[in-house]
Amino acid sequence: MKRVTLFAGHYGSGKTNLAVNYALRLARSGVKTLIADLDIVNPYFRTRDSEAELKTANVRIIVSPYANSNVDVPALPDEMYAVTDDTSYHAVIDVGGDDRGALALGRLAPALRLENDCDMLFVANFYRPLTQTASDAYAALKEIEAASHMRFTGIINNSNLGALTAPEDILATDVFARELSDMSALPLICTTVEERLAGSLSGKLKRITPIRLHFRSDWAIY
Repeated sequence: MKRVTLFAGHYGSGKTNLAVNYALRLARSGVKTLIADLDIVNPYFRTRDSEAELKTANVRIIVSPYANSNVDVPALPDEMYAVTDDTSYHAVIDVGGDDRGALALGRLAPALRLENDCDMLFVANFYRPLTQTASDAYAALKEIEAASHMRFTGIINNSNLGALTAPEDILATDVFARELSDMSALPLICTTVEERLAGSLSGKLKRITPIRLHFRSDWAIY
């Protein structure tokens, strides 16, 4: 486990959901944890939406002062530098939804590269309009890398259709996730599966570590 874990992907990929719940998992295991929201462009789901649950778990929260407002200002608080300055924390970072959002990460990138204790995971949902193929997802991945001055270390297949997701929908995207892994030369770390579907997919996807998520839906990672 690296000290810093970044979750990045295109709009609607589910990266914030994963980041929030990974931070909760760390904190509940006794790890001193902070979560930083670098999504400076107004997205669908903000880290602050989960503020009560995060505070209950003693997770430190760092977000833009304009989060959950109608103001779309690319501003970051000075507190954001705690990610690199205070190494007593395990830091979880929710990176912006595209290359523009990832620009904010560029401010932390030199210190993160110097420390060299960081994983950056690309979260892909192949049911989103702009990432429906491995080639589209790869283009988004490279855009985020270029804007953030960071390199991804792994891929998470988070493809879903919300409550309408069926087991065959998950299986249909496995080929795209593995194609993206081949194109990028990055490992496919895991595939997220809603808990109600986990039994139907047992043995059909490589099991990694089950993680139950608590927002919007209950999930498990296989």
